[in-house]
Amino acid sequence: MKIAIVGAGLTGSLLACFLARRGLTVTLYERRPDPRIGQPERGRSINLAISERGLDALRRIDLVDQVMADALPMKGRMIHPVDGPLDFQQYSAAGDRAINSISRGVLNNALLTAASEAPGVTVEFEHRLVELESQAGRMVFATPSGKVSAEADVVLGADGAGSAVREQLLAEGIVAEDVDFLDYGYKELSIPAADGEFALDPGALHIWPRGTSMMIALPNPDRSFTCTLFWPSGSFDALTSAGDIERHFAQHYPDLLPLAPDLVDDYLNNPVGVLGTVHTLPWQAHGRTALLGDAAHAIVPFYGQGANCAFEDVVELDRCLGDTGGSWARALPLFEARRRENTEAIAEMALANFVEMRDKVASPVFRLSKRIEHALERALPGRYVSRYELVSFSTTPYAEVRQRVRRQHQILGAVIAGAGVVAVGLLRRRR
Repeated sequence: MKIAIVGAGLTGSLLACFLARRGLTVTLYERRPDPRIGQPERGRSINLAISERGLDALRRIDLVDQVMADALPMKGRMIHPVDGPLDFQQYSAAGDRAINSISRGVLNNALLTAASEAPGVTVEFEHRLVELESQAGRMVFATPSGKVSAEADVVLGADGAGSAVREQLLAEGIVAEDVDFLDYGYKELSIPAADGEFALDPGALHIWPRGTSMMIALPNPDRSFTCTLFWPSGSFDALTSAGDIERHFAQHYPDLLPLAPDLVDDYLNNPVGVLGTVHTLPWQAHGRTALLGDAAHAIVPFYGQGANCAFEDVVELDRCLGDTGGSWARALPLFEARRRENTEAIAEMALANFVEMRDKVASPVFRLSKRIEHALERALPGRYVSRYELVSFSTTPYAEVRQRVRRQHQILGAVIAGAGVVAVGLLRRRR
């Protein structure tokens, strides 16, 4: 069979590796030039946090050591208040588990190289999908030398949130989409190495929570940090001069200014990205054309699960092919049936985590609840596990995580309420 994968990003490249193991003939079509040649697009990296779901996918094709060689483990959040000391909040009860910071470009290049070296895989760059007949598997691509036609037995859209495959299926009237744009944008900044060393603790994901906005920073192997501002839409336009920018950051992010000599240049010249959640129904047509990853269900990045979720899609699709004896007509509907509830669950949790990161992590009540939660995890190992650990450090289906956490939060609420009653009783006795 001939399989066409549109999109040679993270999902498409990983998928090509999995399908090559099945002895299938795969052609990857990518609208960009080869990203391994030339400079990456400025201000569009958003470092990734690869955790257990992504690692599980990489292990299955023996790529985890190679791909993650330059990743940096982060064992918790480092909170940067406007005033006062930094506050480190570990992710796991024992403090031994970490998510892994890695450049999107580095990860993409590693997976793309693995795919292009896999037997039966061909990669076609500068091929932008402009026409698709989903039932016949016929495609037309715009290339530098003109339009090119191609056919495949199966067409898989792994071409991201702005998927051309989804656009073609929409035009055919086969799928419907609902895109919920978040009323926030993002802009990248950078913190270079200081005298050859990290300017901040590289073992943490750094957060500057500011109520209605925030900034995060993730470490890079060259000892720099990639920072991302998440501000309400339109806020970026309010700062137009070097003086305005410096005054704003001196007031709201005072510890950043000495660390970011290119702050003004980054702010003025890096683009503002948009954020949103994509809901598509259905994900497949005719048992031979399908969407997966962000093309089917893009989410906001605040749980660090976008790539992890997409990698889990690839694992599940591979599992469905195994369970159906390689029948795409049966595997594609089965894949959607198994994954939809889980992707909806992580989309919901990612939005909730934005509120937590932006508003709650600096709160004393939040810190108390986390201490109690970690204490419950230690007291009830395996029976009480935090939402963060279930999402980031397990492959428990997202929908099951959501259900389990709702039950656990009832326990946590009861414990906190009980602690409050005891505290009030002790105060009364002292009086």
